[in-house]
Amino acid sequence: MTAGFRIGGAAPASGGARDLAPDLSARVEAAPLRMDRKIHQKMKRGRLDPEARIDLHGMTLDEAHPALVSFILASQAAGRRLVLVITGKGRRAEDQGPIPRRQGVLRHQLPHWLSTPPLSQAVLQVREAHLKHGGGGAYYVYLRRR
Repeated sequence: MTAGFRIGGAAPASGGARDLAPDLSARVEAAPLRMDRKIHQKMKRGRLDPEARIDLHGMTLDEAHPALVSFILASQAAGRRLVLVITGKGRRAEDQGPIPRRQGVLRHQLPHWLSTPPLSQAVLQVREAHLKHGGGGAYYVYLRRR
């Protein structure tokens, strides 16, 4: 038997709430590098200016997804390589239910949308934007050549 264990006794207090899903920034950073390393470093440091941008602030998921799809595909057709997608960081809302909700629904949904068809064939790399382009509330999307 383990020392300090009693049948019917209370379990030891845990260290607080645990979030088993990795942080969004860490997941995006952990994605393999599929573009030129020099260009990637410039992009990460904010030294490349996006050729186009879309702001999804205030949109619902049903509005944002079609807008994103048409923007990315039109940008690729126009020959653009680096675009900026602004999602915002999300609103702080009281968590009313037993299932916790993440802050920033669009922000968390964006990497999934970009990695599934029809956008997966157009997107080469996704990275969180530099602070001067929006930081954690925006993403650089580097597009494949047409």
